[in-house]
Order: sequence, then C-alpha cells, then structure tokens
Amino acid sequence: MRYAVLGTGIVGRTVAARLASLGHEVVIGTRDTGATLARTEYAEWQRAHPQVGLASFADAARHGDVLVNATGGQVSVTALEEADAEHLDGKVLIDIANPLDFSQGFPPTLDPVDDDSLGELLQRTFPRLRVVKTLNTMNCQIMVDPARVPGEHTVFLSGDDADAKKSVRELLYSFGWPEASVIDLGGIETARGTEMLLPIWLRLMGALGHTDFNFHIQSAPPQTG
Repeated sequence: MRYAVLGTGIVGRTVAARLASLGHEVVIGTRDTGATLARTEYAEWQRAHPQVGLASFADAARHGDVLVNATGGQVSVTALEEADAEHLDGKVLIDIANPLDFSQGFPPTLDPVDDDSLGELLQRTFPRLRVVKTLNTMNCQIMVDPARVPGEHTVFLSGDDADAKKSVRELLYSFGWPEASVIDLGGIETARGTEMLLPIWLRLMGALGHTDFNFHIQSAPPQTG
C-alpha cells in the first residue's frame, strides 16, 4: 500500500516509520521540502529512514492511496487545500490530528469544539475524501506500538464510510491493536467526543508526569432476558 503522511512533526514521523517498517511505500508531505530538510531533527530522522520519501503536499497526496493527516489541527484544512482536490478523490484520510488552539497559551483550547470537530470539518470541506478519525487520544508512540502500555486499552474509530473504517481497522490490527480494543463509535460526528478527550489527556499528562498512558473502556457483559 502507498501512504502519504501529511505533517513532518514527531507524530507524522513516528507513523511514517511504522508504516515503512510494515513494508508500505511511504511519503511524508510538507509545505516546503527545502525548509523541512534544513531542520536538524528532520534531517537526522531522514538519514535514519531513507526509505521514506519527502514531497510537497500535492505530490505526496498524488502518491498516496491512503492519506494520514498528522498536521497541526489548526492548519489541516490549509494543508489539504495545498494537496489539491484532484488528488483526494475517493481516498481514505486517516485523521489523527486534534484542533489544538495555542493562541491563549498552555494548556490549549479546542477549535472547533462542542457542536463540531476537526474530523467533521475535514469531511465537510473535502466531501470526496473518506475521513476516518482514530488514534488521536494517545501519544504517537502508543499509536503504533500499543504494547507500550501494559494491559487492555482502547482506540476509537469515527467515520461515515464503512469500507474506509474496515480498512483502517485492519491497519490498526497490523500496528498491534487487538480486535477487542477497537471501538467503532459511529459516524464522523462522533469525533467530537474523542477530540474533547484532549483536555483531560493533557491534565493526566501533568498529573502522571509522562505520556505512556491511554484510556480503557471497561464494559459490563450484555444483559440477556
């Protein structure tokens, strides 16, 4: 499978490296390839992962059969606009970003929030994409290596396209997520709930002093009779 990971930060690089390790053909998309390669941390990472390409957003989107949105949530729409609509038609977009707004400092707020979500905004703005929201409720290392947190814990899916969610579910299994850990919440509007977990996630990070934790949904067995 050919993947285009949009975003060159630690989240995008972590997911891209994991995809490449599984044998997928991976390109990372960025606004300015020259400026990205001039960043010391990215250049060092690129030398360690020479199999992962680097391209403009448009060229990366043209390359990818599946797109991964790992850009900052406040610039995700702009990044996909630069990717060019003709390269998005019918493709699955795995949205792992959160709409964090740091304009008032830390901790950030969410925008949009409550009656909208980044997942919905992307689906609305790019209706020919098949948006699936997932993996946005945890640290990027746990996204691609759930065994980093011992025991059972949960990853969520939101999206309107059943076939797209099925393909993303299979990718999660390949990352090491057990079938029982994946909860399909329903349509893309359910991304509101998972994005609104971020404020409590940030406070848990402060209370625990690290990011190696995740949410686990413990359910009672179904009632019969």
